[in-house]
Order: sequence, then structure tokens, then C-alpha cells
Amino acid sequence: MAASPGPVTVPPKPTWEPKQQEAPYPWLRPTIRIRLTLLYGGMFLIAGILLLSIIYMLAAQALNDAGGLVFQVSGTNVRISSDTCAQLGSAQNNGQLNEAIKECTAAQRQHALDSLLNRALLALVGLSIIAFAFGYAMAGRVLSPLGRINRTARRVAGTDLSRRIELDGPDDELKELADTFDEMLDRLERAFTAQQRFVGNASHELRTPLAINRTLLEVHLSDPDAPPELQQLGKTLLATNERSEQLVEGLLLLARSDNQIIERKPVDLAEVADRAIDQARAEAAAKGVEVRGERAPAVVQGNGVLLERIALNLVQNAVRYNVPEDGWVEVTTELQPGQALLVVSNTGPVVPAYEIDNLFEPFRRLRTERTGSDKGVGLGLSIARSVARAHGGRIIAEPREGGGLVMRVTLPI
Repeated sequence: MAASPGPVTVPPKPTWEPKQQEAPYPWLRPTIRIRLTLLYGGMFLIAGILLLSIIYMLAAQALNDAGGLVFQVSGTNVRISSDTCAQLGSAQNNGQLNEAIKECTAAQRQHALDSLLNRALLALVGLSIIAFAFGYAMAGRVLSPLGRINRTARRVAGTDLSRRIELDGPDDELKELADTFDEMLDRLERAFTAQQRFVGNASHELRTPLAINRTLLEVHLSDPDAPPELQQLGKTLLATNERSEQLVEGLLLLARSDNQIIERKPVDLAEVADRAIDQARAEAAAKGVEVRGERAPAVVQGNGVLLERIALNLVQNAVRYNVPEDGWVEVTTELQPGQALLVVSNTGPVVPAYEIDNLFEPFRRLRTERTGSDKGVGLGLSIARSVARAHGGRIIAEPREGGGLVMRVTLPI
């Protein structure tokens, strides 16, 4: 097993699932600010429409009450002319003249109402625009603490746990939420710092006695005068010690890889896969398993040692859990829009779909819950998933038709 990475120099970070791809028009998202803006503006618009309707009805009633014909034209040879009411000049008698005056008054009253309505509608549109803009600004001001909380949460997820919101202002629900979030960050920072300290201590306390045991056993096995029984016992103990070392290395790597990767460098998945195949080629040849597949360049940003561990664990798992004869393992890499893909597929026993999730749990294997074979320590897929998550990617396992698995590792570029 390849050497585990060196000690972590920064506080561990929580693992997050990769973010979903942002929508092409993020401003169309139904955010709280947009909804509050629509609520404020809509309420003002409804109130304005009701107020306009009431004013219109009151004005119409007032004009109707005051616009009745309160005078009559009498006498002979009365002639009246008007630029706005041409029919007055065409009246032949007093009856036609009075009827023309009545029609002109009604037309003027309707014209006044229409003018009032048009101007009121224009004023309502202008005030509605002002109301929506004012509502948007007020909603942004009210929700600004939530934006600050959100920005702090993003920085915590992407950098470290030492950042705090420290929200000032009135002691309201938003400040209470910010204070609760700060308390949660304090506890998380203490927990991850304790985990880092434990991993560092365990790295020394567990490795040292195992290394001493291995040295003593190797010295004992190098003695040509040792009885055959002791030689066989020494080999058995050495194999057991080696298995314990693998278990310790796997546990330490699992604890370290379950964090965000801070220092990232360009890494070609094709090169990583080739190195993993070279390390597993001897084991594959011993088991009669063919390793094949085309690997196209696929450069991602990450830790080369950890990414190589993903490929090595997947390839070793595919080789060890294969069919006795005519088995194969196919390893491919390719570059897709916005992401790189590493696929490891193999022949093997039929894997029920409901068993897939169990394979990624530590010390779990197909149809058994604890380790109990010489195929490994039961941490390979758990480590692969943790490393993929630490790089902002994911790993998906699917049963292969006819037996075996198809492992797809997706990493952002």
C-alpha cells in the first residue's frame, strides 16, 4: 500500500457534496428578496387600484350630481355657438338647443372622467415602479443579515472554520440565528481540531509498535538456525502485523482524506490511472485478470497522491473481486464539459442493487458486514469516496449486467 500523505497543516474541513450547477439565469430564482419585493409591490398595486376605483366612482357621482341640466333656453331667435360643441349652432329651435346643451354637458363630463382616469393610471404606473424599487431596496436591507450569514457559511465551507458572523444590530430573530450559527461553528472547530490532534497522535502511537514488531520478526526470520516451527510462526505473525499496518494506514488516510483539499495542483487522471495500474499489474497477472481500457488526458485540480489512491483502490478492488477465469478490468478516463471522469469496470459476481451503498461503508463487503478475508481491510471504497468528496467530486457505483461493478468518479476541472 502506498504511503499515506504527510500530516495535515491546517484544521480539517467538513465534507460537502458537490454543488449543483447554477441556473443560467440566477436572477430568476424565487429568492426571499424577490418574493418580498413582489409582496410589497403587489400590496401597493392592489391598494392603488382600489383607491383609484373609489376616486373614479366618487368623481363620477359628483359630476352626475352637478352635471344635470339646471337651465332652459326660452324665447325666440336664440342662437348659441361653441367651439367644443358644434351641434349648438345647428339647433333650429329651443327644444333642439336644450337637447344639444344636454348632450354637450354629458360629453364634457365623460371627457373629464376619461382624462382623470388616464392621468390616474399613469400616476399609478409610476408609483408602482417606485413602490417595487422601494420594496426591493427595503427587502435587501431587511435580508442583509441573511446574506452575511450565507457568505460566512460559504467561506467556512471553502476555507476554514475560524470565521464568524459576529452580527451587530438589534436583538431580533436574525441576530439570534447568527449567534446560534457562531456557536455551531465554535463546536465544529473544536471537534475537527480534536480530530486532527487524534489523527496525529494515533499516527505515531499506532505505527511505532507495529514497526518495532515488524523489525523484530524480520530479524528473527533472518536467523538460519531458527527451528522450522518458529520460522512458520514468524511468517504468520509477520503477515498479521502487515495486515494491521495496512489497517492503520487505511484508517489514518480515511480520517485525513475526509476534508477539503486546500493546496491543489494540476493532476492528469490518465497518468494517475496508469500509475495505479502499474502497481496492481502483478496482482492482476497472478489472478489471470486482464487490465485494459483507453485513457484520454483529463486534468483536474487536486492532490496527486490522494487521487492516485482513488484509482489504486478501485483497480485493486476490481482485480480482487473478479471471476476465477477470463476476468478483465477496464480503466478509462475522459474529459467532459466542466468535469473529468474516471471509470473502472470489471467482471465479477453479481451485485444486487440494494447492496451498493453498503460497499462504501468502512469494513463492509458484499454479503458480509465485517472484514474476514485476505482481500483487504475493507476501507478501499470508503477511502475512495472520502477523497472524491474532498476534491468536490463524487463516486457512483452501478451493477454491471452479467456481474461485476462499474465505478464512476466525477471530479470538477
